[in-house]
Amino acid sequence: MKRTVSGGLALSLIVALGCAQRQNITQQELVSRTQEIMDAIAPGNPEPWKKYFADDAIYFDEKGRAMDKAALLKDVSPLPNGYSGSIRVLGANSRILDDTAILSYDLDETEDVFGQQLHARYHGTDTWVHRKGEWQIIAGQMLRYYEDPSPGKWDGVKSKQYEGTYKLAPGVTLEVTSDGKGLFLQRTGRERKSLIPEATDIFFRQGVEGRILFRRGVGGQLDALIDRRNNEDIVWRRVK
Repeated sequence: MKRTVSGGLALSLIVALGCAQRQNITQQELVSRTQEIMDAIAPGNPEPWKKYFADDAIYFDEKGRAMDKAALLKDVSPLPNGYSGSIRVLGANSRILDDTAILSYDLDETEDVFGQQLHARYHGTDTWVHRKGEWQIIAGQMLRYYEDPSPGKWDGVKSKQYEGTYKLAPGVTLEVTSDGKGLFLQRTGRERKSLIPEATDIFFRQGVEGRILFRRGVGGQLDALIDRRNNEDIVWRRVK
């Protein structure tokens, strides 16, 4: 007797066969591949980038550049003489669904520049897809964590010059005060914030990107407080 396969059973067999052919991937393997990519940065080895990035990949780096695979590979080059470094993949988290895997992770970078060490922290998110028997990155984005600068030396005498009231608009003012040990900024109706010295007339707030600058006018007298954000200024004029 000739046996036939029903349409429903045939479809099930096709789906099962497709699942069997698809190579599942784990978070551990994704982290291992990502570490391989990072280990290739210092020596400028493009091979892991060629292998793990799809030909139609798009990538956005921490500098805000949008790159395709060709541009990404062109950007891979060895560190200059006198420079060395390493990058560790940390704190990975993933979501793996069928033919798509998303890996989110931190990077801890150490760079040695003629004996002086630099450190930076980044956060990356990569989307991997399974196509033609391979898992490759189709899209990636890298961000750099903000770090406060090193504090400068506190000058209690000079701090008196900064104290006063600064006005942005009618009814919108802030006060700069000192307790003899530090400088503080407080906008009307808001919490007082500590101003940490960085250099002459330049301060920063802990965990806040940007700078507070005190502008000097005619005769070297302070006439304004500048809240600088990404090289754009909000000017508060001194009123007393």
